[in-house]
Amino acid sequence: MASDPVKELADEPVDHRFKGLPPDAQAARLTVGQLAQQRRHIHTGGFTTPVLTLDAAALEHNLAALGTYAARHDLAFAPHGKTCMSPQLFRRQLEHGAWGITAAVPHQARVYRAFGIQRIFLANELVDPAALRWVADELAADPGFRFVCYVDSVRGVQLMDRALQGHTARIDVVVELGAGEGARTGARTDDDCRAVADAVAATGTLRLVGMGGYEAEVPDADPARVHAYLRRLTALAVEFDKAGRFDPALEEIVVSAGGSAWFDAVADVFAELPELSRPVLKLLRSGAYVSHDHGWYTRLTPFNRHPEEGGLRPAFRLWTQVVSRPSPTQAFVNAGKRDIAYDLGLPEAELVRDALTGEERPATGVRVVKLSDQHAWLETDSEDDVQVGDWVALGMSHPCTIFEKWPLIPLVEADGTVTDYVRTFF
Repeated sequence: MASDPVKELADEPVDHRFKGLPPDAQAARLTVGQLAQQRRHIHTGGFTTPVLTLDAAALEHNLAALGTYAARHDLAFAPHGKTCMSPQLFRRQLEHGAWGITAAVPHQARVYRAFGIQRIFLANELVDPAALRWVADELAADPGFRFVCYVDSVRGVQLMDRALQGHTARIDVVVELGAGEGARTGARTDDDCRAVADAVAATGTLRLVGMGGYEAEVPDADPARVHAYLRRLTALAVEFDKAGRFDPALEEIVVSAGGSAWFDAVADVFAELPELSRPVLKLLRSGAYVSHDHGWYTRLTPFNRHPEEGGLRPAFRLWTQVVSRPSPTQAFVNAGKRDIAYDLGLPEAELVRDALTGEERPATGVRVVKLSDQHAWLETDSEDDVQVGDWVALGMSHPCTIFEKWPLIPLVEADGTVTDYVRTFF
């Protein structure tokens, strides 16, 4: 029987690599799977603070919500794996209908392949010779492996072609259309895109299979500007198809866009695509949805504009503990920049759990005002808001920088029971 590297994650020992896990589990030489089988309680089962948790029900809700949304709008879905870098969650995304997983850099693609991902969309131009040769070798060794990446410059195409000389496998590429001056990557003009496409056609190592882009980088993004950019993207796909620029052996044409802030605009514009010479793989790449958050994406999600389409739930909660209460208006908890995502705003105090009674209450009157490396500074309205030893749950913004700080994350049921552990590879 073939091994399953995702299931084998349960065989890892519980040890010092994993923050917040019960010290007695290491002393007993438990594996992650054995600890999960014990179904310990997050507050009374020996976990130490700080400890990050994922809400099992919210996670499942989010996985289903985007899977349903993509299917409803006739979109294929390759969620951006850089958000969570978790093979267990990749598998669950695939089980909810994902076409494949998106990557940003070669290391991520290597992690994906180590855990059996068969379709990878790399949303960057790939000009690293060693990485290109690795991709070509993977393609040659596994006929079932599909890999697509961006190209956005003639020089990049030339470098790719040079690195791939002598390799039999051709790499599929899409021309990336930049979102405008001052935006991130991508060819800036339609003529630039045409020149890149011509450069691909001049190689024997690359195949032009479509167009791609990232609408969240549109300067001063609003619905009108985002829709206009996406229509430029699809218009180029139509033009390239009519001109015969796509590889003649293609079975489908790839058109890809979509982050977590404008996937409704992607659905709108991709639905307008006329029939092309071959079927179109309309590929959405949203990633932050998997856990959602308590701030940034809560405000930005397209479901706010279209509540009838569904919604997402924040799944993360960082449990910290009050370790100092030097004044009635000031307290400190034992988590800081090493544990907390803060690039898109300070965390929000959500709950307080009394250290003596175990009772939980809303963190009314408690605010995070500053972070040190290992402390969050709390400001309080009343002396009774928190006491030393109380557990304080923080909600955070930006899933990408939440996941990356935690190599093993307890998956928690509504009653606090830990049923599994989510492994990450950053």
